[in-house]
Amino acid sequence: MDAGVKKYLGIDWGEKRIGLASGDSENRIAVPFKVVGDVDDIARIVKEENIDVIVLGKPFKMSGVERQVSGDFENFVDLLKKKADIPVELVDERLTSKAADALSRDRKTRASRDAVAAMLILQSYLDRQNPLPSGGAKSASL
Repeated sequence: MDAGVKKYLGIDWGEKRIGLASGDSENRIAVPFKVVGDVDDIARIVKEENIDVIVLGKPFKMSGVERQVSGDFENFVDLLKKKADIPVELVDERLTSKAADALSRDRKTRASRDAVAAMLILQSYLDRQNPLPSGGAKSASL
């Protein structure tokens, strides 16, 4: 992979399960990766996969106000920043679980709901980074 290409790990945090997705700045497509149980699993993956940036879904209410969750989320973020030792970007995760449920109902989808939610979080982040030039999709050279 090109030295200028960044690798991303998308995270859908849950108290019981943590969904992960992967993507990079070159292809700008997020894909479900796996489900893990704790920060140590994530730190290991960050090292093994040479991840440059973590994109973590942050809970918000539909009104746009930050949703009050237990202190577990804040503790998770603090621990993640220390153990992974790479930038952690927090992004709005509203409706990702509902969208993941809709996608998971499709029998062709084999990824878990949590990994699909992480994929949606990461894809929304990638879509906002350096948008494609006007005129639509990238053109392929023949």
